[in-house]
Amino acid sequence: MRPTQGTFAEASFERYRKPTRREEFLAQMNTVVPWEKLTGLIEPVYPTGEGAGRPPIGLERMLRIHFLQHWFNLSDPAVEEALYDSRAMRECHILEPTAETPRSVMRRC
Repeated sequence: MRPTQGTFAEASFERYRKPTRREEFLAQMNTVVPWEKLTGLIEPVYPTGEGAGRPPIGLERMLRIHFLQHWFNLSDPAVEEALYDSRAMRECHILEPTAETPRSVMRRC
């Protein structure tokens, strides 16, 4: 992932900012959920992208989006919007705005 440049507003406000409940919850879930074990269980049946068609999105990324949907009761379009709007969801779930995230992720589901 490439680092993103912050704005002047973020730089001046960031040191006084208190973590939100969402950020605290996501940070706790990031440490509690055994992502490696879960991806290890799913990996044998996850599509590999062989053959024609679009390559699949990374397993851990899709798993984290799935968990976000359940934790916050979000539909596919709602989680897409939340990933655009919420810095906490992007940071805690290794999702940076790239060509594949989140809009194309939702369209490939």
